[in-house]
Formats: sequence, structure tokens, C-alpha cells
Amino acid sequence: MNDVNKCGFFAMLDRMQYINRWGLMRNSNYENIKEHSFDVAVIAHALCLINNNLNKDKEGALLPDPYKVQALALYHDCTEIITGDLPTPIKYRNNEIKNAYREVEYEAATTLTNLLPEDMQQIYMDLLAPHFESEEDILCKRLVKAADRISAYIKCITEIQSGNKEFISAGETIKKTIDDIDIEAVKIFMEKFVPAYGMTLDEISGGNS
Repeated sequence: MNDVNKCGFFAMLDRMQYINRWGLMRNSNYENIKEHSFDVAVIAHALCLINNNLNKDKEGALLPDPYKVQALALYHDCTEIITGDLPTPIKYRNNEIKNAYREVEYEAATTLTNLLPEDMQQIYMDLLAPHFESEEDILCKRLVKAADRISAYIKCITEIQSGNKEFISAGETIKKTIDDIDIEAVKIFMEKFVPAYGMTLDEISGGNS
């Protein structure tokens, strides 16, 4: 535990604040992956709570641990400390690129976890490069992915609200991908909570600001 080379993991994670998202877009307010990860974790946790409340009385329903989903969301972009934020149109252009990028992400996760003491490495590897095998694991992955999409959509909303037309097309495209997600909790979150992101501070707080 006294080996400095095995204690740099968390200091590396702190550098997520230096990696900006939306690199190909003109931004009114830049968003780094550290900020984005917090947003995704908050939303993913909420999606899991909503999902579990909807299905708690259904026999055989999948009820993932909200804190597991939250942790997966919080760490979902950590490998970009090493890989950088590859634009989505490139990352998902075809299966060959997607598979190659997964390998790069895995190597990045290995590099990061090697900065931890050995007795901690596998725990964090399971967060940075998780294997989704069971049905419950797959639902966790879907909730995190949905939260990631919703966070991106909210970014578009805030940019458009500031008068930046650059994000109009992106917002429409992302909204369509969210609408196609077959998870009731996602639809509820979009209907109940997302509209507030377009409101003023007084509107959000009910005039108590």
C-alpha cells in the first residue's frame, strides 16, 4: 500500500475534469466527463428506483440494486482519461470500429486499475470494464445507457436554451434514440423530470429562489 505507483488511481480519476465532451460541437458551456459522470450516475440511480417501484409487486420482476447501477454509471466513462472522448458518430460507425474500441477501453481500464493495490484491482475492473451476463446485469447496463442518453439530451436542451443552434439536430437525434428505449422508467423520467431542465431558476424553485 506504500508503493506510490499503486496509489495513483484516484488522482488519475480527478483528471477527468480536463477532458471535455462534444469536441466537434461549438459549446456555450463546456462539459467535461467528470461532470457528465455525476449527471449520469444521478439519473441512472433515479431510473432504477422508478423501475423497481413500478415492478416490485410483479412476480419474477428484475429489481436491480440502485447503488450498483449508480456505481456503474459513475465509472462508465473513466477509461476516457486515456482514450479521450471519441465522437459518437465515429465510435459506432460500424461493428469493426465498435469492437476495436471495446478492446482499447479494456486496455485503458487495465492501465487504470494497475494504479491500485492488487487487492482492489478486480473490484474496480468490474466497474470500469464490467461483464454483463445475467438478465439483471443486462438491465443495469440498459439503465446506465439510457441515463447516458438522457444526460446528453439535457446538455442539448441547455445549449439550445442559451441560443446555441448547433445542438438542435443533435437533440432531435438523441431524443429519438431515447424514445426507442423500451423501459417504462425512462419514459416516466422523460415526462416528469426532464421538462424542468428548460425552466428558469424561479420556475424550478416555485418562486422561492
